[in-house]
Formats: sequence, C-alpha cells, structure tokens
Amino acid sequence: MQSDPAVGVNVAKTMTSAEPDSGVITRESRRDHLVGLLKRQETLLVIAFIALFTFFTFQNSVFISVGEIGNNLTEFVSLILLAVGETFVIATGGIDLSVGSTAELAGVVGAMAMVHMGGHNETFILLVGTLVCIGVGALVGLVNAVLVNFVQLVPFVATLVTLGAGAGLALLFTGGTPVDYDAKAILLTVAKVGPFSYPAIIIILITIIAGLYFHLARFGRYTLAIGSNDFAARAAGINVRRQKSFVYVLSGIFAGLTGMFIFMRLGSGSPTSADGTELTAIASVVIGGASLFGGSAKMIGTVFGALILTIVSSGLIIMNVSPNFNQVAIAICIALAASFEVLVKNARRKS
Repeated sequence: MQSDPAVGVNVAKTMTSAEPDSGVITRESRRDHLVGLLKRQETLLVIAFIALFTFFTFQNSVFISVGEIGNNLTEFVSLILLAVGETFVIATGGIDLSVGSTAELAGVVGAMAMVHMGGHNETFILLVGTLVCIGVGALVGLVNAVLVNFVQLVPFVATLVTLGAGAGLALLFTGGTPVDYDAKAILLTVAKVGPFSYPAIIIILITIIAGLYFHLARFGRYTLAIGSNDFAARAAGINVRRQKSFVYVLSGIFAGLTGMFIFMRLGSGSPTSADGTELTAIASVVIGGASLFGGSAKMIGTVFGALILTIVSSGLIIMNVSPNFNQVAIAICIALAASFEVLVKNARRKS
C-alpha cells in the first residue's frame, strides 16, 4: 500500500508550524507560574526576611554571631505564642488586644504562687507555676468569650476591657514592683542546644503543633469558615459560639504560657514585662498575610511575620537606632502588609 505524498507534506507542515506555538505556550506557562509564585505572600515573606537579614549583617557582622542569633531566638519565642493565639482569633474575624496584659498578669500570679511554694522541689514549683499561668490565661480568654458571645460586645471593645483590667490587676497585685522568685529560673533560657534553650525548643514544637492543628484539623477549618461567613457557618451546623469561645480561651492559654516564659527570662514576674506586645503580635499575623476581616490566615505566614519583626527590632538596636523607633517600624510594616493585601485583592477582581 502506497502512502499519499500530499498527506505526508501536510503532516510535516502541521508539525513544523506547531513546534513554535508549543514553545510559546511553554514559555508563557513558565512566566505565569513565576508571576504566580512571586504573588504568593509566603514567597515575598521569605525574600523580605533574607533581604533584611543580609542588610543587617552587612551593617554589623555581630548580627550573625551565635550570641546574637540566640538573643533573636529568645525574642522570637517571646512573641510567637502570642502571635499564634492571635492567628486563631483573627481568622474568625475577631481580634484580641488583651494578650500582652494577660501575659503580664499570668506571669505575676504564677510568680506569686511559686513564692508561696518555697521549700518544695524546684522542678515541681516551676511546673505548678506554669499550670497557674495557663489557668490565668484561660480565665481571661473565657472572660473575652463571654463578652463577645453573650454580652455581644465587638471583639475590639471586649478585649480592650480585659487589656485594661489585666494590666491594672497586675499592678495592683504587685504594687508596681516585680515579684522575685529565684534567679536560677534565668538559667533555663540559656542556650543548651546550639542557640536554642530548652523552653525555646518546647515553644517551637508547640507552634508547629498549633500550625498543623490549624491547617489540618477540623477545628482550623471551622475557625476559617466562621471568619469567611458567620451565617453560612451556622447554616452548615457549626456551633459558632462554642468555636469562638474555644478560640479566645486558646489565645489566653498561649498568652499565659508566654507570661511564664517571660518570667523565666527575667527571673521575676513583672507587671510591665509585656507592654505593647499585643501590637507586635497582631502585626506578625497581618504581615503573615491574614485578613483582618477573617477567613484567611496561614500559620507559616505568622511565623515569618514574627521573625521579620524580631530581626527588624534587633537590627535597629545594633545600628544604634533608638528603641522608641521600634513602634514606628512596626506601624510601617503593618501599613505595607495591609496595602499589599488591598493591591492583591484589587488585582484579582480585575483579572
């Protein structure tokens, strides 16, 4: 059977003409993939982190020393638990302004409890102090939940109330002076595994578990669903009040644990040890790509947000910039992150 030459010529022409088009499609798909990757918040956060780290290292080589990395890790773990708890709250469309004062109150009450337990085994005393801090944090979180769910105050007002109450109680209980327990507690925050202390390792593990719970467990899906559409979540059978209550209590527990870690750093319970940290925690979540309207948050973004704020704060100190400028730097970071979110949303609407 003979083949038709005309058919062969046509097939050859078709294959020849298809090759350039195939190449164009491949290049366009690669370009679209690269653009999509650069638009992702996580990619930009990694780039920003590397750029800032490199910049401060060139400004002063001390920034990359083991000692300074250890100090940065200590600052980071002091912040990350507050930010993790705030991530859960903001994902529901709420906000928790009380996390800083809750950490202070928990640290103070925990220190007072440990002072009254003098004479017992030190490990046992620290364990009880940790449980007391968790209990204080959970109690404050429960008050927030009641104010939001049953008194029906907006989260901003409800947690502003507990912010003032917590800070006031911490000062009232201590008379404005730190509650000293035992300077040996400070040794627990000394680096043991490279630049990591044992409490830092535990906090990092808690952060990883919280991230997995947020993204893989039903609890996280319910939390995001409430933030996306409260009414639709109810229609789907989610107990919104109960879920929000759990979220605020969880935020309080993380704040209580932070209070215990700050106590270990200082060797005392200070009523002003966490002033302003609620702003930094919220900033970490916002920089990490979470929407303040709820329904959108990523724990890895929160982690990078906290890392960025930590190295910015440390880098400015190394450059001999006044510590008072830290709040300005945080405000600028929030403004940039919020502006980026708006730009991305506008771009998606146009496309």
